[in-house]
Amino acid sequence: MNLIWKLIIPLTVISMTAFTKWWYVFPVDAPDTKMKGFPLPFVCPGWHTSMSLQIFLVEFFIDLITYFAFWFVLVYGINRFLIRIKIHKIFTILLLTTSGLLTVVALLIAVDSTNVFYAKRPFEIQVLEVGYEFIWQDIEKPDWNDYERDI
Repeated sequence: MNLIWKLIIPLTVISMTAFTKWWYVFPVDAPDTKMKGFPLPFVCPGWHTSMSLQIFLVEFFIDLITYFAFWFVLVYGINRFLIRIKIHKIFTILLLTTSGLLTVVALLIAVDSTNVFYAKRPFEIQVLEVGYEFIWQDIEKPDWNDYERDI
């Protein structure tokens, strides 16, 4: 239980923020867009104003559970079958501080009044291209003229 609070939850937050999958899609009756999230896209730019986001809560929680389950299985497997994990205090403080700051920044972005929250994505999408990126990478959106709309 101690490893969950000191290691697994911070690693979940850090990895979910630092590493994700991007999806270049054609939504039904909307402009081409680049969505983000792994294994499901849970956020995309808002179409009603610049700098806004559309956030899909069911997909977000599925992604969060996926990251948590990955770290839980990995840490539990190492702790149970390989070596007993002992976390040093400095490492714990570093992990908790980093994940706390990332959570605060994500919450500050999420509470913007122009963001739109949906329980589930309310539109169909045609996935054209996917890829993975780290937070420091800036992958350009592909040229939409290279694709045909099927929806």
